[in-house]
Parts: sequence; C-alpha cells; structure tokens
Amino acid sequence: MSSFQLNNNIFRLTEDLLVRVQEKIAAESDRKSFRLVCREFCRIDSLTRKHLRVLRIEFLPSLLIKHPQLQSLDLSACPRIDDGVVSLLLTRVGPGSSSLNWANWTRGLKSLILSRATGLRFSGLEMLARACPCLESVDVSYCCGFGDREAAALSSAVGLRELKMDKCLQLSDVGLVKIAVGCLKLEKLSLKWCMEITDLGVDLLCKKCVDLKYLDVSYLKVTNESLQSIASLVKLEVLGLMACPLIDDIGLQFIERGCPLLKVIDVSRCEGVSSCGLIPVVRGHGNLLELNAGYCLSELSTNLLHWIKNLKHLEVIRIDGTRISESSFHVIRSNCQSLVEIGLSKCVGVTNMGIMRLVSGCINLRVLNLTCCHFITDAAISAIADSCRNLVCLKLESCNMISEMGLCQLGSFCLLLEEIDLTDCCGVNDKGLEYLSRCSELSCLKLGLCTNISDKGLFYISSSCAKIHELDLYRCTGIGDDSLDALSRGCKKLVKLNLSYCNEVSDRGLGYIGRLEELSDLELRGLNKITGAGLEVVAAGCKRLADLDLKHCEQVDDSGFWALAYYSRNLRQINLSYCAISDMALCMVMGSLTRLQEAKLVHLDNVTIEGFELALRACCIRIKKVKLLAPLRFLLSLEILEALHARGCIIRWD
Repeated sequence: MSSFQLNNNIFRLTEDLLVRVQEKIAAESDRKSFRLVCREFCRIDSLTRKHLRVLRIEFLPSLLIKHPQLQSLDLSACPRIDDGVVSLLLTRVGPGSSSLNWANWTRGLKSLILSRATGLRFSGLEMLARACPCLESVDVSYCCGFGDREAAALSSAVGLRELKMDKCLQLSDVGLVKIAVGCLKLEKLSLKWCMEITDLGVDLLCKKCVDLKYLDVSYLKVTNESLQSIASLVKLEVLGLMACPLIDDIGLQFIERGCPLLKVIDVSRCEGVSSCGLIPVVRGHGNLLELNAGYCLSELSTNLLHWIKNLKHLEVIRIDGTRISESSFHVIRSNCQSLVEIGLSKCVGVTNMGIMRLVSGCINLRVLNLTCCHFITDAAISAIADSCRNLVCLKLESCNMISEMGLCQLGSFCLLLEEIDLTDCCGVNDKGLEYLSRCSELSCLKLGLCTNISDKGLFYISSSCAKIHELDLYRCTGIGDDSLDALSRGCKKLVKLNLSYCNEVSDRGLGYIGRLEELSDLELRGLNKITGAGLEVVAAGCKRLADLDLKHCEQVDDSGFWALAYYSRNLRQINLSYCAISDMALCMVMGSLTRLQEAKLVHLDNVTIEGFELALRACCIRIKKVKLLAPLRFLLSLEILEALHARGCIIRWD
C-alpha cells in the first residue's frame, strides 16, 4: 500500500475513532508524536487533553482557548502570574453581549497547581475559586504572599477535597479556620512549614473537617494538645509529624486511642519521641502500613520490637540513624513479611549477618536503603541479590567494602533494578559496571566519587541501559569525552546529568551532551577545559534545560552566556558563581531568561556594582531566590532591594 493510500485511509477515520485511539496513548512523548502527524490529529489532542502544564506564561491565554476540556492545570512554572493575569484569563466578552462571563476552560477544572505564584493575592484567588465550580484540588505551596486574606478567598471553593499550603509563612490560625469553615469536604491537607499555625488552629480544623484522611503538620511548633485534637479524626489514614520539636511520647498516647483507620505515620526527626512513645501508636494500630521513625530513636528497643512484630501488614519501615541489633533483624524477618521498603540509613549495628537474616524472610522487598552502613560487604549484597529478586531501588552510598563481586550478583539476579546509589563506593570499577549493565531497567545511577571508573565502564552502561534518565558522575576523574559520546548515543532519555569536577571533559564532550534533547538538569561545576564554544552547543541542543550549574567554569567567556540568553529560555535555576561573565552578558542572561527563578551570583569579579544593579532590575519581577556576596548589601540601591523583597524574592548574603 502506498503512503498516499495509507494517509487517505487514516483521514477517513471518524472523530470518535480518533479520540479512542488518542486515549490509548499513555506516554507524553508518544502523544507529542501523535499531535505532529497532521492538523486533524493535533485538533483531536487539543479537544481531549485533560492535563496541561504551562512552561511559559506568555503562551497561557492561547493554550487555554485551545484546550477547553482541561481537568488539571499546572502553573507552578509561571511564577509571574498575578491577579491581573488571572482576571484576563477568566473573563471574555459573550457573543452578542457586552457582559463578562467566565471563560470556558474553568467549567470542568478539578485540579489547580499554583505553587510559587508569589504575585497571586486574595482577589485573584477569589476569582479562581468562584470561576471553577468543580475545583477539588489546589496547591499554593511556597506562595510567600499567601496569608489569611488569601485563605479566606480560597475558602469559597466549597468543593475542595485536597489543599496543599506548604511554607505559606503568613498563614495563621485565622486563615486556617476560614478554610476549615468554608471547605468542609476537605480530605487531604498539607501545612508543612506554616510556622504561624498553633494548637488552636489545628483544634478548630479537626472539629470542622471531620472527613480528613491525610494531614501533614510537619515542622510546626504544635504541642501534644494538637495530637489530642488529631486523635478525634476517625477517618484519618495518613499523619505527618516530621520534625515537630514540641511533641513527645505523652502526646502519642492520644493517637493510640484515636484515628482507628490510621495506616501511615511519620515521626522522623521528632526530638521528643522515643521507642516508648511509639509503642502506644503501634499497639493501637495493628493495620499500620508505613512507619517512619528515622533520626528520632536512639535505639530500637526490645519492647518496641515486641509490638512491631504484630504488624503483619506493615509494608514500609524507616528507622534511619537508629542503633539496631542482629536479633532485631531476625524479629522483623520472621513477623513482617509484607515489607516492600526498609530504611536503615546510618544505622549503627548493621552487619552482614543482620542483613542476611533480614532479607531471607523479606523476599518482597523493592526498596532498601543501606546508606553509610560501612560494614556491609559483598556477602550481604549477594544475600540481597539472591533473596530480593524484585528489588527496584538499592542505596549503598559510602559502603566502601563493596566490590565488583557484589555488583556481579546484582547484575545476575536483580534484573528489575531501576535505581542504585553507589556514591563514594571506592570499590566500584569498570568490571563492576559491566556486571551492573545487565540491569537493563536502570533509570537512575549514582556513581559520584567513584574514582576507579573510566570511559570503559560508561561504555558498558551506555550500550545496555537505554532507560537511564539520571546519571551522577560527580568527581569521577577518570571520565572523559569519549564516554559522553557513548552516553549521547545509548542513553538518549537522560534528563539529569552531573559532571562536576570531571576534569577531563572538554568542549568536545559538551558537543556530545548537546545531542541529549531531553536533558533538563546539568551540573558542570569546576570544568576548566570547557569554554564558551562548548556551552553554546549545549544551549542550542538542550532546549529543555531548566537547571544549570557553571560554578568555577572560569574559561567560559561571554559568547557562552550570550548563547544561554538566546537559546535556554526554559532555565529556572542557574549558578554562575566564580565565572568570568561581564556586566553586559549578566544583564542579558538575567533579562532574557523569562522563567528564571533562582540565581547564584557570588564572586563575579568582572561584574561591577552597576552591572549587578541592572541585572537585578531586569529580573526582579520573577526572580524568587538570589545569592550575592554580603558586601553588596550595602552597595546596591535601597530601591532594588525593596523591589526584590516586595516580589517575595529571598536574598542569601554569602
């Protein structure tokens, strides 16, 4: 059949059939290919698209008109959005009428992500809440201007079931009460780092929002009184209490008698919590699925173990930083056979024998964290590989006694492995990477500080592990340009790459990196052999680049920075510290990168005070965090400092 006949047959498909075909396409890359076939396919995609993440605010109006059936809208990459923009997006002139009506795209919208939208205030939020009658989920995390008035405006979205307000530092009990009274259907609420919330606000929340299933009050200075209030939530399933310094063992006793449906509890880094405090929680909730007690227990006591062994359905346990005995491993192995994840990072007492005992009974393990368990050897790794054939994530950072023999076992038996962290494992060499390359499902590989690997080892990985999207080669001094050539050919899905202090990498290597079209995060810190020419190739080829670290790249001249300003319009974070950038180039970079949110600009010896002033003026309406040398605090104009502060920018003085 000729291509002409094939095209004619495709175009005869009805709209209904094309919609059904499009709905079967899961991967976003495949959806993109579908859109590019022809105008009709693009139209079908526009009409049926349910989720949209906008990267550049200037395209937002046309995108919303193009996609009228949206259910989820993510504006987290558009920090410049404010009340005026919202007003423009929400209104349109009705046909044949001069009255204003809500825009079509709001009618079916259920989820709205507005995190880091620091310019959005109460009037814009009120308009959104009223315009979206189906709204069920809102995320306003890290909106530094979000306070009690904004919470009151959002409370008019009476159908809200999920609300995330992490690090809304101006939110107090008053605003929380407004939410509690207005949004009675809330099922999921996150208040992490909302430092003005007290026991009073939590108490009123628990009295009004009785349907809460998920509550996270991590990092808040709430006391045991809040735990008494939380215990009244009969539908609560997930409770986050990470790093709450004022709760202790006495408060956890309230949880024993309350929250009958509790399945997940996180008390990690709670200084006042000990094994004695966790016993009532475990004793009162035999159906617990996840227990996170990292860095709060000095030791795993015998009494606590006695109750943990009754948790027959426990799937996740994290006890990082705890002193643990070999007998503890035996108890966990014998009684908690449903475990799929175990966290033992920095635990004292982890030995080969303990791990052997543990994994022999936990054959369903999928995630195992042994970071900084320094006495682990190849014997333990062999036992893990032999028993845990379904393992997908293994963290072995600073396990210095592991060698190629352990990796040989992993490569032979753990063929489903997707993530492995071998940072600072000095026993890892090229032969070990050859064995590891048998794990063709690998998507994340961390090899930082593995100084015994070379281009040869990366050749093995590149030829067999095509699914890798994150690769960390920090201070792998044996890595050079040739391995980057292999990576660019075999690992085309790379999204995150760390080459910091890989001193043999030159402009030729950057030329290969420029082929990686999916790359978004790139660290090139301390590469003294790269110049502006190499950076220009990266900027032109890696159009999705969002995070770039060029600290101590002292040979890069203005030509490279001009290329960044021209090509890298999606950059959100950049580190230019100790670079030889000029006034003009800095102004161009800071002014042209319209998505830039964070910049580190210390020790720029070629930049004058006037250069800093102009650069900051060029980006002050969108920059959220900037790092500058401390003396500049007294040299920059008060006007620019106040302008940055007014837009919610955090200045870190170095």
